[in-house]
Amino acid sequence: MTPPERRRVAYHEVGHALVAASLPGVDPVLKISIIPRGVGALGYTIQHPTEDRFVLAASELRHRIAVLMGGRAAEVLLFEGDISTGAADDLQRATGIATEMVTLYGMAATVGQRTYKPAPQGFLSGQALDKPVASEATLREIDLSVRGIVADALDEARTILTRRRADLDHGAELLLAKEAITAEDFPAIRQTEADTRPPVAATVSA
Repeated sequence: MTPPERRRVAYHEVGHALVAASLPGVDPVLKISIIPRGVGALGYTIQHPTEDRFVLAASELRHRIAVLMGGRAAEVLLFEGDISTGAADDLQRATGIATEMVTLYGMAATVGQRTYKPAPQGFLSGQALDKPVASEATLREIDLSVRGIVADALDEARTILTRRRADLDHGAELLLAKEAITAEDFPAIRQTEADTRPPVAATVSA
C-alpha cells in the first residue's frame, strides 16, 4: 500500500475498534492490524465473544451494525466525506444484518411483525438473502427500513468517533507505527471484564 492508503486503512480499522469499545453488548476487540490479509483485506479488526449467544436484542444488532460502519465513519471524519472502496465488505455485512432484522425478525415497525423470506442457513449470517416475497409497496418499505437502520448506525458510529477523535488520531498513528496492536498497546479499545478464553474470531476487514 502507498502511505496515503496505509493511513486511510489505519483510521478505518481504529474506527471499528473504538466504536466496538464504546457500545454495550459488543464483543471486545482482540487485535487491529493493517497487515494485508488474503485477497482484498488490507487491514482487519478481530473481536472475540465473551460468551455464546443464541438470542440477540434489536439494540444489540444495531450496535453490531454500528461497529461495521465504524470504518466508514472514520473515513468520513478524516477525509471530509471523501469515502473510499474500503468499506465494501462492511456495507455488505451491515446490509445483510439489517435485512434480516426487517424481513426475518420483525424488527421494523413500518413493515410489521411477520417474515418475508425463509430463514438463512446460519443464525445472523449477515449475508443478503433472496429477494423478499412481498408487494411492491411492502418491498419499498423494506428497502427504506433497511437503509434507515444502516444510516442510523453510521450516524451513531460517527457521533462516537467525533467524541473520541483524539483516541482515533492516536490509535491510527500507533497502528501505522506498529502495524498490529492490541488493547495492551492501546488501552482506549479495552473493555471491562475481559474474557481470557481462547478467541473465536469475528473479523471486520477493510
